[in-house]
Amino acid sequence: MNGFKDFNFKLIVIEQLMYIDETLTPRFDLGELLRQQGLGDDPWEYAYENDLAYKIVPEARSHFESLEISAELLAGVEELCMDGGNQVYQECAPVWDGEDDLFDVASLDDLALLPNLRRVLGSEFLGPELLGVLEAKGIAAD
Repeated sequence: MNGFKDFNFKLIVIEQLMYIDETLTPRFDLGELLRQQGLGDDPWEYAYENDLAYKIVPEARSHFESLEISAELLAGVEELCMDGGNQVYQECAPVWDGEDDLFDVASLDDLALLPNLRRVLGSEFLGPELLGVLEAKGIAAD
């Protein structure tokens, strides 16, 4: 299997595979997980009641950190989208407005896991150094 170095980059990959392509299954649903664990049925309410507003809910972080993604699925990723409205972010932090750096990607070391990546949408959130990394690898930054 693989090991991601940047959790936020892994989330972008999960967004593509789980919520867009629907090839990484089962689809994670924080509300369902909370119900199964007897923690309530409303992720927003859970976040507010547990001082987790604008933070990643630990149960979601644990799930996504331990989630293994096969090399075959990773090889199928040709495009990623960095957008504050990504579903994976809502599953991680149901009370989050996109106005902070909670999900900012700090490193692109994990690009090696995506041999067929050709394009990153929303790359303006990366900053000049990381944009340079994409350019050096021939990956379109839109």
